[in-house]
Amino acid sequence: MKTFRSFKIIIIAVFIIIFLIFLNLTPLGGSFKNLFYLASSPIQKWLWGAGGSTSEFFGAISEIENLKKENEELKRQNQELLAKNVSLEELKKENETLREVLNLGLKSEFKLKFAEVIGKEVAEDSLIINQGSKDNMAQGFPVITSQQVLVGRISEVYQNFSKVMLISSKKSSFDAQVFEKKAEGVIRGKGNLNLFFDLVPKNSEISPGDTVVSSALSRNFPEGLLVGKITEVKKSDLEPFQKAEINHFFDINSVENLFIITEF
Repeated sequence: MKTFRSFKIIIIAVFIIIFLIFLNLTPLGGSFKNLFYLASSPIQKWLWGAGGSTSEFFGAISEIENLKKENEELKRQNQELLAKNVSLEELKKENETLREVLNLGLKSEFKLKFAEVIGKEVAEDSLIINQGSKDNMAQGFPVITSQQVLVGRISEVYQNFSKVMLISSKKSSFDAQVFEKKAEGVIRGKGNLNLFFDLVPKNSEISPGDTVVSSALSRNFPEGLLVGKITEVKKSDLEPFQKAEINHFFDINSVENLFIITEF
């Protein structure tokens, strides 16, 4: 039974093949093909449409990828331009500050190194600057502003930055004098950005409003750097010296750029 069924299928297949050959060899073949194409055209059209849509879909994906790459490239170029602009602005600021220093004559008096303030530690009376051992910084170098205001000295040096101990630190003291009056004493830090003028001889004439500068006796700083103004004088008949409160010229809140004196 199974053998008969297989034989029957083979016979039917042979008849179909003969029929198709017959159609191709007779005029009816064209009509049959036309009918076949006509009947199948909606399906073929759908298939081609689907293929076109798929092609457009993948084309859109490819276009999105290209736009993404172009956008990333434009973003990178924009960042590079932004970085260059920042560098130019910093260079412009540095040049303006250097011109200010040259007008004050500091360049002829001292060998200076420009620095930017990158951190402030008010509680410790210190600053962090962007100059370190790679820039030949060393402990003890005096630090000033472009207006010759004494800020402090380098206390710690690292590879890429240094710590500046302000003259208001409790660890700081140096010889100073009242400008034009030659009254000498010692500036001591009180901490919290405060100073006082100590060990001033009682017979020296000092008064509120007097300007205090660094003294030639100071081994830490050059002579004549601005320190501050006297706000209050304290005398006692029992003490051989007088003291004075000082209003520091240096403003930690507004400082951005400083100069390190590497030679004086």
